[in-house]
Amino acid sequence: MATLGMSAADKQAIETFRRDVVEPSMTKLVIIDFWAEWCGPCKALSPVIEKVAADYADKGVVLAKIDVDADKFIAAQFQVRSIPTVYAMFQGQLVADLTQARTESQLKAMLDQALAQLPIESPAADKEAEIEPLLAMGEEVLASGDGERAIGIFGQIVQMAPDHPGAQGGLIRALIAAGRVDEAEMAIAHLDADGDAGKGLEIDRARSALALAKNAAPVGDLAPLEAAVAANPGDMDARLALAGGQMAAGERDAAATTLLAMIAEDRDWNDAAARQRLLQLFDVVGLEDPWVSAQRRKLSAVLFG
Repeated sequence: MATLGMSAADKQAIETFRRDVVEPSMTKLVIIDFWAEWCGPCKALSPVIEKVAADYADKGVVLAKIDVDADKFIAAQFQVRSIPTVYAMFQGQLVADLTQARTESQLKAMLDQALAQLPIESPAADKEAEIEPLLAMGEEVLASGDGERAIGIFGQIVQMAPDHPGAQGGLIRALIAAGRVDEAEMAIAHLDADGDAGKGLEIDRARSALALAKNAAPVGDLAPLEAAVAANPGDMDARLALAGGQMAAGERDAAATTLLAMIAEDRDWNDAAARQRLLQLFDVVGLEDPWVSAQRRKLSAVLFG
């Protein structure tokens, strides 16, 4: 905004706007809320905006409120014709019009979309960058079968970021891999008691791992079960027990083969128990894993081929 020929009051308004809005927007996402004391809709919307801005503070979001009566010059520069008008600014540029958001969920959805596309500096982003390699290390160790070491890694991440679902879910899966099923069950119960902490894909994955661990009982010697199934292929209970033993032994290829054969023979047996067990195995391995993608294609071929 050029200041040549402006009144002292207008120049002061610009300097205040630069200090309170433009400068913070160099590294943060600034919500600009144009409002007035007499505006009824503003009074209804302001608490929503203030709550969301507070919730998103650690993501690099700050709130700037512009009273259109007290700051008429600034409102005119933004061509504000009705209120409430709400914009988002980053690095001195308007990047989103948030005016249509009238609920907390709508505003958060629009902010999430903007934040995903901008290099915002925030404590949350810095912490995520710090723990990302540790999460990858924990997953790698867990995949190798070393549950106890994975517990140590994921436990360290939980200390750094207690509310991180990936860390919490990884720790629970590590406990299960180490045979500490009771501790894993207590951990999930604790998260469930905390409301939102018990939600999300990573926690659901841990929950599936727990269900699988409780259903897939370890078998000391699979040979007798394999012989029993070979002698009586119609014994679906024995085949399900064999699949559980194979899972517990880490033989996921064999377990998937056993379950797929059961589904092909009788997909509805025991309330689709074989399919449910296979889907639990997919969740535990990770839906993004190439092995799961390959097995899903096989399952689709069985069901729809």
